[in-house]
Amino acid sequence: MSDTSTSGSIAKRDEQKLRQGRLGAMAIAFFVISAAAPLTGMGGGAPFAMMLGNGAGVPMAYLIVTLLMIVFSVGYVAMARHHTSTGAFYSYLARGLGGYAGGAAALIALLGYNTMQIGLVGLFGVLASAFMKAIGFTVAWWVMSLVGWAAVAFLGYRQVDLSLKVLAVLVACEFLIVIAFDLMVLIKGGSLGGGAAQATSLGFSSFSMSEFMSGAPAIGLLFCAASFVGFEATTIYSEEAKDPERTVPKATYIAVLTIGLFFMITSWLMVEAFGNNKELVGFIGKELTDPTDYLFAMATPYIGEWLVNYAMLFLFATSLFAAIVAFHNAVARYTFALGREGLVPAKLGETHSIHLSPHMGSISQSVLSLAILVLWIVTGGDPNNMFTWLTQLGTLAITFLMAFASLAVLLFFARNKGLETSPWKTLIAPLIGFVGLAAIGVYAVAQFGFLVGTEAFGLRWGLPLLIVVFGAVGAISAHLLRSREPEAFATMGRHRPSEVGLP
Repeated sequence: MSDTSTSGSIAKRDEQKLRQGRLGAMAIAFFVISAAAPLTGMGGGAPFAMMLGNGAGVPMAYLIVTLLMIVFSVGYVAMARHHTSTGAFYSYLARGLGGYAGGAAALIALLGYNTMQIGLVGLFGVLASAFMKAIGFTVAWWVMSLVGWAAVAFLGYRQVDLSLKVLAVLVACEFLIVIAFDLMVLIKGGSLGGGAAQATSLGFSSFSMSEFMSGAPAIGLLFCAASFVGFEATTIYSEEAKDPERTVPKATYIAVLTIGLFFMITSWLMVEAFGNNKELVGFIGKELTDPTDYLFAMATPYIGEWLVNYAMLFLFATSLFAAIVAFHNAVARYTFALGREGLVPAKLGETHSIHLSPHMGSISQSVLSLAILVLWIVTGGDPNNMFTWLTQLGTLAITFLMAFASLAVLLFFARNKGLETSPWKTLIAPLIGFVGLAAIGVYAVAQFGFLVGTEAFGLRWGLPLLIVVFGAVGAISAHLLRSREPEAFATMGRHRPSEVGLP
């Protein structure tokens, strides 16, 4: 292919643009906080972190992970000031580690975000069905999953403003119900959730090293890290941001601090509401048929049965729905970026003529989600396994991508000296982020059978192996692009024409 035709194809791709200047820092933060699903994290993730990890030391684990995510964000947002692309991890690795690494990251990102989104669809059906039962209707989980799938497919196809309005309402409501619980614990005191006749004063032993080191702190850290998956997606919306150089960094810090502080404080108050730290793990593991009932059990004496049995259950389901919408939008934009740059079929890199949404990326994600959901339904699969297996795989994939994104930031600034003068932003923070996140990823692989609840070879090793397979396919795709269009390969991950660091 001639250089002229190659340049022409790149120019044609660059004509495909998302709706620009629509999202401010708070709007982008809403998307990524929605992916973190605050109520789901506290109702679903925290109890498992306590039961399987380090019990009353989980609040300290959230504090440590929050600090690690802030350190990761330092280099991440520093590079975002000089680099605008919907491709996020893919574009970071392409600009920092080269085209083959970028290609590998592209497919791993699609694997990670797709499995997170599809796994959540299964759990949404379970919780939505439980809510319907609470109000007197019997509806199968798969019916509710299909309803949720259809709503997400509609929102993803339309312009981003519509999804934002829906998420703003849902996220605000789930925050309010948990904040109501938090405030009542602060006002009434602790131990009432554990059945005490009289409240006790609140303490801070959860933040001691003795509590943190109890049980299995590494497992606690893994579950806490999983709660943050999605916050890094701020850069996915950079092309739609009002002022990418300022909006994206601000949204990233808002998201990580909001998620971290909310999870840390609420998990601490959950421990205090129970009152007896020594018996906490036993209560979750033995007294409750489902550990996700823990928040409900703790909250009842504080905010009342009606709010817990109806409002909180409803918002638990809508929290998942908000996360599904957020991950769907992330996948659609990733697919759009990869289609525009030639790593997947070019048709997927087109935007809607009216909505300027990545509608083809949205449709492809909806089709894949429906196919796996239908497969689970016709085979009689357990929706809880659908959630556990797929979301743990997604968490693992994204954790490794975050680690190598930190390394890419380090190398990007090493090759483009003078862009940032602070060694903290360009060297120290990215290095700490790489080492810390890579360690979490490696440990997660070692414990993967435990995390998915089975040592069956096909799941214990087969699911993590998918990350390697998808990475290899992505690298091959990048090689084919290099053979077909060398200029396109050389500029992989770049969308803003003035970006530095181009060959």
